[in-house]
Amino acid sequence: MDYQKIIEDIYQEILPFSHQGKQADYIPALAKVNPDQFGMCLHTVGGEVYPFMKADAAFSIQSISKVFSLAMCLSLKGEALWKRVGKEPSGTAFNSLVQLEIEKGIPRNPFINAGAIVLSDILLSELEHPEEDFLRFVRSLCEDDSVDYNMEVALSERETGYLNAAIANLLKYHGTIENDIESVLMFYFKTCSVEMNCMQLSKAFLAFTNHAPFEYAGYRLSQSRIKRLNAVMQTCGFYDEAGEFSYLVGLPGKSGVGGGIVAVCPHRYAVAVWSPRLNSKGNSVMGMKALELLTTQTQESIF
Repeated sequence: MDYQKIIEDIYQEILPFSHQGKQADYIPALAKVNPDQFGMCLHTVGGEVYPFMKADAAFSIQSISKVFSLAMCLSLKGEALWKRVGKEPSGTAFNSLVQLEIEKGIPRNPFINAGAIVLSDILLSELEHPEEDFLRFVRSLCEDDSVDYNMEVALSERETGYLNAAIANLLKYHGTIENDIESVLMFYFKTCSVEMNCMQLSKAFLAFTNHAPFEYAGYRLSQSRIKRLNAVMQTCGFYDEAGEFSYLVGLPGKSGVGGGIVAVCPHRYAVAVWSPRLNSKGNSVMGMKALELLTTQTQESIF
């Protein structure tokens, strides 16, 4: 499969969408990002790497970080994790308060903000050095120690994160989080602020492609838990556009409002794409189009 040529052809086909949408300007630090950028990288399980355009440009991974948090929490807590957070698609916005209130403080899944805040609380409780341990896990997955937090982004999110603060307070009211609200929120914002590029992200997600047991930085996931993590990505990885992504692309994956999307084709490859302009659901316009064309042209999806 000539993935390099396929990616080049895809880019030409999606150029008409290059000015649709806008970056996540409700986060001041992200509002400063040049929205007219595009990067993509595909890593095969055989070790081939296919970078394209700004595949080495670092960006804030935002909600993609929730996959790493979930992997760590599954390693630490196993099936007991699901007593504190659900695993069903939300059908509402990723920052909805309404659903959380109706369901008495149990987030619908780990990838909406409420669910990820619970994951952050678990890591704070379980780990002696959660910030260092989170980074070490991510760096281990992508084999790159240069990956780091962007404190400008984290502080920018904290300064304007009133809705996330409301979510955390509601979680605390229902007893779903244990730690100090400010500590939980700051750790959550730091994990979202992690900067990576498409080459690093696609490399990191190779660990989730083979459904084989792995251990990175002391965190171990069984074949069964990797399968389940993929299932949650498939059904919940794209906010309330998960059904559309599953229909158009047909791969487990996760998006972030920094403009990144990562997807895995089991036993074949992991692919990351970055373009900051988002649609109304918070997903990259060109990223969604690129991955739709990738699975269409290669005829490689889980369906």
